[in-house]
Amino acid sequence: MRQAIVSSLSPQDDFAEAQRVLNLEAEALCQLARSLDHSFEGAVDLLMKTKGRVILSGIGKSGHIANKIASTFSSTGTPAFFVHPSEASHGDLGMITLQDTLIMLSLSGETAELSDLINYAKRFDIPIIAITRKAESVLSKAAIHSLLLPTSPEACPMNLAPTTSTTMMLALGDALAVALLKRKGFSEKDFKNLHPGGRLGRKLLHVVDIMRPYKELPLVMKDTLMGEALVVMTEKGFGCIGVLNEEGDLVGIITDGDLRRHMSPSLLSQKVEEVMTHSPKTVFSSTFAVEALGIMNRKSITNLFVLEETTGRLVGLLRLHDCLREGLA
Repeated sequence: MRQAIVSSLSPQDDFAEAQRVLNLEAEALCQLARSLDHSFEGAVDLLMKTKGRVILSGIGKSGHIANKIASTFSSTGTPAFFVHPSEASHGDLGMITLQDTLIMLSLSGETAELSDLINYAKRFDIPIIAITRKAESVLSKAAIHSLLLPTSPEACPMNLAPTTSTTMMLALGDALAVALLKRKGFSEKDFKNLHPGGRLGRKLLHVVDIMRPYKELPLVMKDTLMGEALVVMTEKGFGCIGVLNEEGDLVGIITDGDLRRHMSPSLLSQKVEEVMTHSPKTVFSSTFAVEALGIMNRKSITNLFVLEETTGRLVGLLRLHDCLREGLA
């Protein structure tokens, strides 16, 4: 039977330990930032020139970090994947092409399981970027660019479990991926294309992506009689009508609220310009959909007519229901 572990530490001790760990790792990251040299710039240059994929590899905790870095590269426009060094020795070397670049993680730089990968890369002239602490290690010497981690104690009180070192590896991988995406001019549109199903992708939707196009809009001229306008409003089913002037510019809107405020026996014989709300709230087609939703929430409205930013011409209608359908609420 497993014996229960009884601790004499208090919750205050736990809090103090958490602060110690976070402060230690934060200082290590600051030290890493100060220690960056031209090797980092060279690594980004090499990744920019890579025609194939970026292959990440490492064993143990370094392997877990390498896997995450590969995912970050892929989600920011650089095709990348993780190859387990043990599996590589049993056939997965065939996943690596001569057009690829290897990023290999090992704190000591002497990890035995990486030897077959290193030898394969040297044999076929596949460039290696090393993330390690030892400048004189086998891995560092085999690499074209070696990104060295500063000597910082692990957060583990015994200075054994990889904690501070893996935090630095992860942050350095993020730094490479972000520097590379900026070099490539990776845009919000590119990011959205790679994240169509996630919440991040939905947040990057623009109004133009979900608005109702011009041909579907309920529109009338400002001298139209309300009787005719109500027919248009009913047929379209959007709960509003856009009002245009002779040049085709949007000059007003009629909503259910306007109808209630002007309800009278003469309503149907009035012209729409007598009933409409002048200068309606609008949004540009290039606006993020979540921003447009925020406008609707603040103004307590359910529709926004959409203008093209460069010309100011009416191009669509965004409804609250469209935003809800895309899961933006």
